[in-house]
Amino acid sequence: MKKSWWAHMARLGLLTVCACTWLVQGCGPGPRYGVRPRHRKLTAMHYKQMVPNFSENNLGASGRAEGKITRTSERFNELVCNYNPDVVFKDEENTNADRFMTKRCKDCLNRLAIAVMNQWPGVHLRVTEAWDEDGHHPADSLHYEGRAVDITTDDRKTEKYGLLAQLAVEAGFDWVHYESKYHIHCSVKADHAVTVEKGGCFPGGAQVSMPGGGKKTLASLVPGDRIMAMSETGRVVFSPVILFLHREQQSRSTFLALQTEDGNRLVLTPQHLVFLASQYNLRHGEYQARFASRAQKGDYVLIHGSGGRVRPSQIISVSVEEGVGIYSPLTQDGTLFVDGVLASTYAVVEDHRLAHWAFGPVRFLFSIYQLLWGESLGEWQAAEDKKSYAKKYPKGFDPNTLVNGRVGTYGESDNTKSNVTLIMDIKEEVSKIHWYARLLYSFGQVFLDSRIFHP
Repeated sequence: MKKSWWAHMARLGLLTVCACTWLVQGCGPGPRYGVRPRHRKLTAMHYKQMVPNFSENNLGASGRAEGKITRTSERFNELVCNYNPDVVFKDEENTNADRFMTKRCKDCLNRLAIAVMNQWPGVHLRVTEAWDEDGHHPADSLHYEGRAVDITTDDRKTEKYGLLAQLAVEAGFDWVHYESKYHIHCSVKADHAVTVEKGGCFPGGAQVSMPGGGKKTLASLVPGDRIMAMSETGRVVFSPVILFLHREQQSRSTFLALQTEDGNRLVLTPQHLVFLASQYNLRHGEYQARFASRAQKGDYVLIHGSGGRVRPSQIISVSVEEGVGIYSPLTQDGTLFVDGVLASTYAVVEDHRLAHWAFGPVRFLFSIYQLLWGESLGEWQAAEDKKSYAKKYPKGFDPNTLVNGRVGTYGESDNTKSNVTLIMDIKEEVSKIHWYARLLYSFGQVFLDSRIFHP
């Protein structure tokens, strides 16, 4: 009886922790759960104010300049031309230069154009400067990369510019500066740098080793699976997958492929951590977790060899390739062998120990939940997701479709969607970055040295 009472209290305590965790999640990006979004009155920015309130080239703002783009450079193809009729382009050079910008900048600008028309009917957004090919700005200006625009309203009434600046913040620009009484300066992160917010990942076709010698692709991996990893003491273990820090089935991304002399081939995003050493060394402690983008021909990685032993293998080539699907499983030990090569489960911040410590609360909750209920936190979350999908989709939908990739069905009388459309909707909905990873990234931008982040 006493034991039963303690078990009951333990469960109540854990449910309280989970409830608090859910509230924290509600404080993340997007509207809070259970709260109807409200229209709020915008407050105009003050002259010389900037949002966020630090340098434009800080990683928490638009990031570092990556070099000038000219019409003859290869990177010119990264720019798109904005023909939005709701935006007035000054184009004093008569070369359409002000219409060229990155896709992210274009998307933000177009959202802002709509906001301006809604705020002031009959008034349009005006761009006085965008991509600069004539050298009119400082050497590190983001105008040279099509990542910055100077804006006004087409009626040129300066009393509107404070509110225009705030509208630019709401439209998604990564840095907004009311720098002049005659225009607002806005800029964005580089398109490829937005993947930093997504974290580092592996392609869906990459394989991990299971107990018993079997293999499984990351695309088919589910929370609760045990995969080959390395413990802090250097032992090869089968570590449970707690959850996915990032999972997108359909997304295409750019990966680095590290080819080793033993035929192993590790494919991962540039900002993911892999254990590297500049010289041959049998001691695992000598291998440092570094960004994959720092890997060079001649460096050594750790691979799982014959007899279950881990040994060094030299990188003989580093190449770039495109891949479909991006997956980042979090294991209890913080490591995993992907296609036979040891890698960290973490990315973005070049400090494996710090990242592993930061995810300690998640690993602790996983251990407690597994102890009390005999199942993983990930399995519980998958079950909860299945319930939510069953509520959202029409009657006859099989909630077992979720996560594992099995195809569900509609009732025969329901013709509102095809099976294919349903499955695509499901894949889109499970494509997300874990809220805790987002939260840590936000804190890191404030409290950590910017040099620790991937450039």
